[in-house]
Amino acid sequence: MTEEQQSIALSIIIPAKNEAASIGSVVSIARQAFPDAEVIVVDDGSEDATGEEAREAGAVVLRHPESIGNGAAVKSGARAARGETLAFMDGDGQHDPRELTRLLARLDEGYLMAVGARDSGSHASVGRLFANGIYNEIASKLSGRRILDLTSGFRVVRAAKFKQFLYLLPNGFSYPTTITMAFLRSGFPVCFEPVKVADRTGKSHIRPIRDGLRFMVIIFKIATLYSPLKIFIPTSALFFLTGVSYYAYTYITTGRFTNMSMLLLSAAVIVFLIGLISEQITALTYRQS
Repeated sequence: MTEEQQSIALSIIIPAKNEAASIGSVVSIARQAFPDAEVIVVDDGSEDATGEEAREAGAVVLRHPESIGNGAAVKSGARAARGETLAFMDGDGQHDPRELTRLLARLDEGYLMAVGARDSGSHASVGRLFANGIYNEIASKLSGRRILDLTSGFRVVRAAKFKQFLYLLPNGFSYPTTITMAFLRSGFPVCFEPVKVADRTGKSHIRPIRDGLRFMVIIFKIATLYSPLKIFIPTSALFFLTGVSYYAYTYITTGRFTNMSMLLLSAAVIVFLIGLISEQITALTYRQS
């Protein structure tokens, strides 16, 4: 590693797709606020001049020849980054790079990741606010921690810890969900700092119904990765109680034990055992990380 590489403390990573209208301004503000930082824009197969605008503003530009996804862009930026601390933000003008100062200050307090949590007035729509509220509540129940903004793309993190979990991150829009739950599962200190978010420039790439369903699937995938028994034990208990209740009903009404009762009770045992195996696999996965 060269002396120049060792001197970089902060890398600001900005995934962008068709953000030519805003990316130049975002990069310029970031460079003014953090003149010693490395600013990396990952152009995820844009069809406009996103890459050119970012390069002219002074960013290091990485380009995907085709659109792979927001998460894939984040991973490309993280692999290329040389900073000891990584900052992530969107290129659509919603995030003010100067607010990173507040998040970086939280790392100095001992946190390994600080997340910019949007307030109720900073969401694109009422639907998005409602959906994110559900995600936050589910994740809070699973992790036992109060999560203020599970899907925020505005965050800072220690590079060494973040790169441990690159293999877990999906290529789509849900990398914030995955990395937040992974850090909490590993017992790393994470904090949420309230930030203001402006209206985006241009059109959002998120489709509420399609991506909403995708987020819910991802939350349950992360739940099984985070703490499988919190999913499998209630499911097993539901099968068990249903089986016992149905057996009581058939015994009282017909005096017999039915195949349906046997099926439900067997399912309860099988689901519980799968949960135990999943818990052990999860422990081994995080031990390797």
